Amino acid sequence: MNNTGLPNGRRIARIVALQVLYEAGAVRHNPHEILERRAEEDSLSPPAAEFAHDLIDGVLANREEIDEMVSRFAPSWPISQLAMVDRNILSMAIFEMMLGNVTPPKVAINEAVELAKAFGSDSSPRFVNGVLGSVMTAE
Repeated sequence: MNNTGLPNGRRIARIVALQVLYEAGAVRHNPHEILERRAEEDSLSPPAAEFAHDLIDGVLANREEIDEMVSRFAPSWPISQLAMVDRNILSMAIFEMMLGNVTPPKVAINEAVELAKAFGSDSSPRFVNGVLGSVMTAE
């Protein structure tokens, strides 16, 4: 277990990926250098580190397409006004569900909601669930 009380494996890899994307977006550090540091600090297994790397690269490589999907399914919330945590949680889940074909949509949504509960605001879990539910049913 880590300090968030969540088990290791893919969930911890998602937590690390979220933290890397947040730091890279907030202070413009190199995401690969952040991941290398975080993987060591959190003692990520090689498969978990690879999964986090794939999530980070997938989100960054597909940021424009992902942002368009978020804008389409959350029209009341311009990307620039979304909390960075919520935006990155949505981005990771959309990449997993739609672009990476990595995770079954229901699993990606559940994992995103758990991240929102742990790292977002009080309204984040409901918001994330609603947007991702719309994405899943529309695609």
